[in-house]
Amino acid sequence: MENKNNTIHVEVAYALPDRQRIVALEVPDGCTVRSAAMQSGLDKQFPDLDLTTADLGIFGKSVSSPDSQALKSGERVEIYRPLIADPKEVRKQRAAKVKARKDGR
Repeated sequence: MENKNNTIHVEVAYALPDRQRIVALEVPDGCTVRSAAMQSGLDKQFPDLDLTTADLGIFGKSVSSPDSQALKSGERVEIYRPLIADPKEVRKQRAAKVKARKDGR
C-alpha cells in the first residue's frame, strides 16, 4: 500500500515507575529517532525529561545515533531514563553480601 502523504506511523514511549505514556505519531518519511521523540510532546507531560540528551532506543535496543538514524513505519521509539546505580556495582555489592553471609556461618 503506497503512502501518498510520505508519512509513516510510529510510537514514542516513556515510563516512570508509577506512570507511562505511549504517543502515536504520523511523521515524515525519513524522520529521525530524536526528531520523533521531540515531536511526541512527552517533555511537556514529564517536566524533568530532557529529550535533547535522553538515551533513545527502538523496541528495547539502544540507538547509538538517534540524531541521524531514520525510523521505519511501525517502530516504537523508547526514551530511557538515566540509571540510578551502575548495574555492575550493584551485582558486586550483592555478591559481597552473599559471601559475607556464607563466611559468617
